[in-house]
Amino acid sequence: MIATKEAVDRSSVRQAIDRGGGVLRLEPCWVPRSFMVPGRRLKLHPDDLYAFGGHRGGINERWFSSTTKASNGPLTGPDEGLSYVRVKDGGRFLLKDAVETAGDLLLGAEVMNREGGWNLLCKFFDNLGPIPHHMHQTDEFARKVGQKGKPEAYYFPPQYNQVENNFPYTFMGLEPGTTKEDVRRCLERWNQGENGILNHSRAYRLEVGAGWQIHPGILHAPGSLVTYEPQVNSDVFAMFQSQVEGRIVDRGLLTKDVPPEYHNDLHYLVGMLDWEANVNPEFAKSNKVLPKPVRPIVEMESHGYREFWITYGTGYYSAKELTILPMRKATIIDSVAYGLILTQGFGKFGGHTVATPSMIRFGEMTQDELFVTADAARRGVEVENLSETDPLVILKHFGPANPDAEPLRRKS
Repeated sequence: MIATKEAVDRSSVRQAIDRGGGVLRLEPCWVPRSFMVPGRRLKLHPDDLYAFGGHRGGINERWFSSTTKASNGPLTGPDEGLSYVRVKDGGRFLLKDAVETAGDLLLGAEVMNREGGWNLLCKFFDNLGPIPHHMHQTDEFARKVGQKGKPEAYYFPPQYNQVENNFPYTFMGLEPGTTKEDVRRCLERWNQGENGILNHSRAYRLEVGAGWQIHPGILHAPGSLVTYEPQVNSDVFAMFQSQVEGRIVDRGLLTKDVPPEYHNDLHYLVGMLDWEANVNPEFAKSNKVLPKPVRPIVEMESHGYREFWITYGTGYYSAKELTILPMRKATIIDSVAYGLILTQGFGKFGGHTVATPSMIRFGEMTQDELFVTADAARRGVEVENLSETDPLVILKHFGPANPDAEPLRRKS
């Protein structure tokens, strides 16, 4: 049984890679949030929605290929937010420990030398309604509390969004013409109930099968669609809205990633915002992301698959949606390591049987999440759809500086 960091030596990681043909199977990683209400669409059994205890809040996030510990306050568990690799003999070890011990075997020596690790967090977010208008700090401000800034991307997978829940809209940025004094007045009213921050923003209806790019410093209040979110591996944020759906937001969530001497400095707090990006009059044009085919669709379908870029435009991360057509197989080649999650169908991925679960019990294993090493990705992995009717659909998340996505990078 491989269960501790000390036991995860280089030979153990290599053995797991060899046994899996360069592909590692990952356990589901669930994360609760105390100030949110679960949307109940992540296939977690209803009895397990509060598996961490009611005092911790409901589970509304599933994290993928995570080497990032969740930042959920003093009650956060020692491995909360961290993905485990499950090996064929029933043993397990943290993906984080494997990267620290033998990252070159997983990501390649070049990536380890440049990045020092995986540097990606990806998740499903699933909430009943909207969450507070908030922002993620830039590197400049996050560094002051020992963290990294966090850009993030959104994609709304159709398979998880047959039900829209209570508010399929997201407030993003600030209405052009809003002033910094307007936002300061909202922060001054924090303890008066609703502080009115949304009066200075606009909501966009969320489109299934499309997405958004949200840079650090931009205010956003994610709506109630299930969201696939590739992002930099940081859990830094600051809430700017004092009440949402009648629930009071603790002011500590505004300042949790702010140096103590600035907790009551409204000039500093407002200064964390990227002002021009927030009041951009063409916010949607600058930030909405529509799928782009990796190659001509007719060419891909002739080989049994379709693949689209669904997250692109930044060097921090990228993502694809891969569909293998019924009763077809294809060898898929990528330039770098990636994590993946199935959203529909069943079949074979390399030497692994894969299937999309209809219900998951907390703590139990699934067959829907894998991690593909850099060597395996470059060799190509054969993916086979064993269904006569259903497509096999897979979301693939890549870390920084994926050369395949570089042609789509937006130049600023």
